[in-house]
Amino acid sequence: MRINIKQYLEVHNLTIYQVSKRSGYGYTTLHKSFNKPQSSATPLNLRDLDALAQAQHKHMWEVLKELEEHYLT
Repeated sequence: MRINIKQYLEVHNLTIYQVSKRSGYGYTTLHKSFNKPQSSATPLNLRDLDALAQAQHKHMWEVLKELEEHYLT
């Protein structure tokens, strides 16, 4: 299963740049991670989950739950 991170960002009116600025993680790092093809060996990692959570002032588990419920393809 893959997580549709692009759709998640779009629905939440977020850009990778905004996530980077709000979370403190580097733009290039997040851009590469959010744009790479996901596989069972390279799923969304904890850094990406943390960045999304910090950008929205949420807990990581809240973001993960939402991703699992609405953005798995």
